[in-house]
Amino acid sequence: YDHGDTAKITPLVPMHTIGHDFIPAPIHAGGLRYHGIAPTISRLAAEKQLETRAYNQLDVFDAAKLFIQTEGIIPAPEPAHAIKGAIDEALRCKETREEKVILFLLCGHGYFDMQAYDDYLNGKLLPYEYPTKKVEESMKKLRQLYPWLDEIKKKYI
Repeated sequence: YDHGDTAKITPLVPMHTIGHDFIPAPIHAGGLRYHGIAPTISRLAAEKQLETRAYNQLDVFDAAKLFIQTEGIIPAPEPAHAIKGAIDEALRCKETREEKVILFLLCGHGYFDMQAYDDYLNGKLLPYEYPTKKVEESMKKLRQLYPWLDEIKKKYI
């Protein structure tokens, strides 16, 4: 559980989170700047109906570049994460000879993200990953604010 906003105005929402006080680094250009996962996705992940994956922004832009070259569509950085996952799954299936339908959502074009693509193509992006230590600090603060959350999580998430 966490708040949906940094000001803690929204009610607590059942979600996987890295903390409502999350602020992405200025070097992060890969979209997805929100601190939590949607409650429905969090629930499905808790029930092992799906798995979540995280990628660094360089790997995401590498996948987006391949998609651009093969499909002729410039994806926004946000769906480029899904493209990276779809490519990884396709490569895994190719290796194991598993036949599988792989579906992903291309929910936005990258025409408003040309600066991020320019930075990527000119080597200005770093393979940044949010520090685990900062996530741990945020979770500690959240438990201090709401000590009863651990009991709720055992029941619902």
